[in-house]
Amino acid sequence: MQTHPEAPDDDTLDTPDTGEEKARSGIQSIEVGFRLLDVLTNEPRAMMLRDLAQRAGMSPAKAHRYLVSFQRLGLASQDPVSGRYELGGFALQMGLARLARVDGVKLARLALAELRDRMDITVGIAVWGNQGPTVVHWMESSYPAKASLKLGDVMPLLSSATGLLFAAYLPRSKTRTMLERELSASRKSLSEVEPVLADVREHGASRVEGMLLPTIHAFCMPVFDSTGELALGLIALGHEGAFDTRWGGAIDSELRECARGLSYELGYKAGER
Repeated sequence: MQTHPEAPDDDTLDTPDTGEEKARSGIQSIEVGFRLLDVLTNEPRAMMLRDLAQRAGMSPAKAHRYLVSFQRLGLASQDPVSGRYELGGFALQMGLARLARVDGVKLARLALAELRDRMDITVGIAVWGNQGPTVVHWMESSYPAKASLKLGDVMPLLSSATGLLFAAYLPRSKTRTMLERELSASRKSLSEVEPVLADVREHGASRVEGMLLPTIHAFCMPVFDSTGELALGLIALGHEGAFDTRWGGAIDSELRECARGLSYELGYKAGER
């Protein structure tokens, strides 16, 4: 997290008190104080006052005033021996309450609708079901990919972007039966497949070019939950020649950012895997 310049303790933001700006005005002191909680959230260890204040971009005296109030509210706590500060019990309760209410598929549907409209690409959502990676949501672009996919379809593990993603990130205990069946049918060995799955993990996403359906290319991005487990996959696909398959290209970058934001909403902290 970047440090912040010292900010005044004004009660309101410096915005006009009319129209739309009035609706967006807030209490600046709350936003300033929140920087301390932001630092504590992203720091793996309890912190001394001077370090916490420096990271939040304010003087130790100013930081101490906020921390006194945060301790009263249960948002922060202080070790009586070391004097170091940490998040408090109420901060934990807030996080647990958020996780209990969040619906990953619902959030993903909203995020992908915006992405589909902005980039005009076909997108979808897959989760791990009883039979394997299952498509649970689908939104076509203005030029449908004619991929012959529908809700409830179970994607193959080894010949689809969706399947490769789940095979790469789920525990082998979940995928073993389906994986062994497909290996037997394709007369491939696990040693031949492992490098492909390792490549998915290295890129943090899966990509196929005409593997399952000729001329149809696809990406699938992982969304992780608060435990670091794969919660769902975000799919984007399109026709050859009209679909950017480059790593770091527009589709990869936009879909990856969407997945990253959803993982954050589900409580995933980057670097925990």
